[in-house]
Amino acid sequence: MTALIGYQTALLARSQRWLPPFLLYAVLLAIGVQTGRPVLDSLGYAAAVLLPVTAWLVRICATQEPAAARAVVAAAAGPPRAHLAALGAAAVCATGLGVAGTAVVALVSTARSADDRTPVPLPEAVAAGLLAVAVCVLTGAAVGALCTRPLLHGRGWSLAATALAALLALVTTGSPAKHAVTVLVTGSRTGSVRFAWPALAGALLLAAAAVAAACALTSRRGSAAPD
Repeated sequence: MTALIGYQTALLARSQRWLPPFLLYAVLLAIGVQTGRPVLDSLGYAAAVLLPVTAWLVRICATQEPAAARAVVAAAAGPPRAHLAALGAAAVCATGLGVAGTAVVALVSTARSADDRTPVPLPEAVAAGLLAVAVCVLTGAAVGALCTRPLLHGRGWSLAATALAALLALVTTGSPAKHAVTVLVTGSRTGSVRFAWPALAGALLLAAAAVAAACALTSRRGSAAPD
């Protein structure tokens, strides 16, 4: 799996298809994260905007191989493992973006509550922010896995479904991503740092179920199905 994920990551880097989602994340951070803002609010925002970016990266990695190359990799490693490597490469890249974004937020934000009255311990805040990043990456990966091949092959329908599902994952009650972001924003009001462990558990279950379904369907349909 390490070699397969490395292959998918190298393929993504050489194709430069990573550039649009990277620029989207950078622009959204520049808009929403401002110097002197409360750190927990900014960490919540940075994690939230990572969700659609992750879903986009998953779509790219799941469809970036030519059909012939996909068939060769699937023949060597099996369609489920080949597809899992594509999803894993997207999740690794999105996690790297999230860690970098969290570092930027920690550098430019103020370690105080939203009302500027209560100091916020920065190391604990960063740890809580990284946990929210993990939740949003997992949720975004689940969204991407369910909204691209082998479940959806039409690019127009896939893109529309990804955008809608990512939005719903951020605003729907019960969504792990919404819960993780809400924990940070709510903690900013009182200056208390809380960790969204239930959200992480829910995101892990959601991502595992979505990825398992996608990989199982890949095995049934074959890896060389047209996009």
